[in-house]
Amino acid sequence: MPYLTYLAFYLYLLMILIQWAVATFSKAKQPNVTPGKLDDDLSHGSFVFRAHRTFHNTLENSPLFMGSVFLAAMVSSQSTAFTLCVWVYLVARLIHMALYYAIATEKNPSPRSYFFLIGVIANVIMLVLLGFDLV
Repeated sequence: MPYLTYLAFYLYLLMILIQWAVATFSKAKQPNVTPGKLDDDLSHGSFVFRAHRTFHNTLENSPLFMGSVFLAAMVSSQSTAFTLCVWVYLVARLIHMALYYAIATEKNPSPRSYFFLIGVIANVIMLVLLGFDLV
């Protein structure tokens, strides 16, 4: 696999770590916080809620992305198109994160939804490319 794929994957892992830290420390700064429990009264108007949801949304979407990258490494995929999709996925997730942190909205779709969708499409293309490598 090309070096650029590994670099994007490394940056993705750093993004997850940063999201964890933002979610954890923003919540810990709140008064009377209960460890391991998010206040049921919180919604998108709260940065703590948005940071928590950003991190969990990334965790929910990580298995498919990570599985795609790991499978590509196992089958020695050298596709430039695959590498491009990994970068598109990373950038889409970074923008999704930034918008989730910045915009307090209950509206659906919100601006972050479009970047979520770009990430999903990039991952679907990665799977299709891997399918071609396997046949």
